[in-house]
Amino acid sequence: MMSSNISFCASILFSICFLHLCLQHDQVEAQPGGFASPRLRNAFNVIQNFKSKIQSDPKRVTATWVGNNVCNYTGFTCAVVPDFKQRSVIGVDFNGFLFGGKGSRLPLGGFIDKLDDLVFFHANSNNFTGTVPPGTAKHRFFYELDLSNNKLSGAFPTEVLAASNLTFLDLRFNSFNNSVPSTVFNLDVDVLFLNNNNLFQQIPRTLGSTPAHYITFANNKFSGTIPRSIGQASNTLYEVLFLKNGLSGCLPMEIGNLKQSTVFDVSFNQLTGPIPLSFGCLSNVQLLNLANNKFYGAVPESVCQLPKLAKLTLAKNWFTQVGPQCRKLIRKGVLDIKLNCILDLPNQRSAADCANFFSKPRQCPNERSLTIIPCRRRSSSSTLSEEKSDGPQALAPAPLSYRTLVPHRL
Repeated sequence: MMSSNISFCASILFSICFLHLCLQHDQVEAQPGGFASPRLRNAFNVIQNFKSKIQSDPKRVTATWVGNNVCNYTGFTCAVVPDFKQRSVIGVDFNGFLFGGKGSRLPLGGFIDKLDDLVFFHANSNNFTGTVPPGTAKHRFFYELDLSNNKLSGAFPTEVLAASNLTFLDLRFNSFNNSVPSTVFNLDVDVLFLNNNNLFQQIPRTLGSTPAHYITFANNKFSGTIPRSIGQASNTLYEVLFLKNGLSGCLPMEIGNLKQSTVFDVSFNQLTGPIPLSFGCLSNVQLLNLANNKFYGAVPESVCQLPKLAKLTLAKNWFTQVGPQCRKLIRKGVLDIKLNCILDLPNQRSAADCANFFSKPRQCPNERSLTIIPCRRRSSSSTLSEEKSDGPQALAPAPLSYRTLVPHRL
């Protein structure tokens, strides 16, 4: 009898172990019943292959990646693709999942490039390594790519330059280095976020070709001047951040053509010269930051009269004069002009420091251009404020571009 009981228990134990093995097998193999479409079968294989590379999954996202219905997997979106009329994976949203790979490696290759019907790929705050793999740009309906706050590295990922349908490109908070290709400004994007990398050399002269509304160059190692071509983006550029680079030289007067811009920030660079009088044509600007540079001369009264100006930051420069309109803004807390050379105002540099700064000759290459006021050509009215009233009247929402300066998702 005892032998019979032992045999029965052994049989039960064997059955439990076999069932456990089957359940484990189901986690990586397709279950009976097939797939809703061949394209979903392909997506299943791609996802399971990627899953095998993940070692760290603190939110246990991959626990849902079981079975044939990949459309129920957390992080994936499905829809019918129009040209094949089949259901497929069209979106990946890994924002904040904190995925990490084996041996601190989690490449995008074999994953993003193999999901053929992608419309968007959002992967903020993970630990992807390497670069954007070849084949990614071939996706027919690929509109949004967000790889921000990962561990991508190497030269600028030129694969994205062939993604002709992109409208949103976010590469911030990675370790991309070297220069930015001039053709990046030919991308038909609305958003171009490149901040917080190790990009260097000069900003390409093709900058003005971009149709982007929001651009961030901040916290890189760009040098040289701001390209004069920026003025060509007069009807499209809303917000641009150049802060915390190594930019030098004088501001081009063409910046004054940016009649749609609401945010312009060049703080913490090595820029110099007077403020171009064309800045008085920035009729929609709300936030203008030139702090921590080497600007000098008088602050144009027309800048202090900009109709939508909410904050003008000129601190830590070498300005020598402000007129009545600018002084009104100082009293209102709109204009920050601390640590300049306006000696009748409080919190300025010492007279000795100012004398030392101006003891060296300073001149911009084309100083006459700094007196050009382009909006006068666009209007025959007697005052600039009347000319500016023709622009958009609704105040822009809270600036989007400054939110890119923190790593998390927008």
